[in-house]
Amino acid sequence: MENLEHFLAQVWFIILALFLFLYVMLDGFDLGVGILSLTSSDEDRRSMLMTSLGNIWDANETWLVLMGCALFGAFPLAYGTVLNALYVPIFGMIFGLIFRAVAFEFREYSTNKVFWNVAFGVGSFMAALFQGFALGSILEGIAVDEAGHFIGGI
Repeated sequence: MENLEHFLAQVWFIILALFLFLYVMLDGFDLGVGILSLTSSDEDRRSMLMTSLGNIWDANETWLVLMGCALFGAFPLAYGTVLNALYVPIFGMIFGLIFRAVAFEFREYSTNKVFWNVAFGVGSFMAALFQGFALGSILEGIAVDEAGHFIGGI
């Protein structure tokens, strides 16, 4: 039974790594296009960038949701510790993702697209920035006690 527990932990770790890899690869394109749209000089070029995202931009965050659910189901203590340690970067990332989703949808029907173009680019930049903050915090190390609970600060 002990071998099975180690095997399942490794399988779930590989699944989580796959979800993270898919999210970084697929949504990295979307975030890059959003940030690049801030530097676009005219509306036709920006519209071409936004059209390239088309039907795929909102599906890529699904990998992030799946990763969170799998982490909660497979490693609940790690989920609680990591999420508790990363409240600020995760909420900043979520705010950026929501901001860019709203901007993407409202830009389609707006007569004045300038505000929504900037909102999409800023939301993409915020999401990428806060993902970097979360990665930096993880690489720096998360302070935990003997029971595995987060004991650090913001």
